[in-house]
Amino acid sequence: MVEIENNENVMTAVLSGDIDHHRCAVIRKKIDARADSERPKVLVLDFSRVQFMDSSGVGLVMGRYRQMSLLGGRLKVINVPENIDKVFRLSGLERLGVME
Repeated sequence: MVEIENNENVMTAVLSGDIDHHRCAVIRKKIDARADSERPKVLVLDFSRVQFMDSSGVGLVMGRYRQMSLLGGRLKVINVPENIDKVFRLSGLERLGVME
């Protein structure tokens, strides 16, 4: 579901499996709790192990973008599979400047 590492102010959350409404809530809580306590400068969401994502994944990214902005940090989204990249681009996420 999500594995989180923090290394020198860069917190990386490696997401895996399917991301749907139910799993998003669990992932969100884990990431938010760690980010709130550790206050990283950068939060990296790594989608390399995600096979499927519905629209709730867009909300997951948007919410983490807001959270990191409030913490004075920034968000990066990496290793996005092609099928999920389409969803992100259609939603306008690339305009936030977080996609790599």
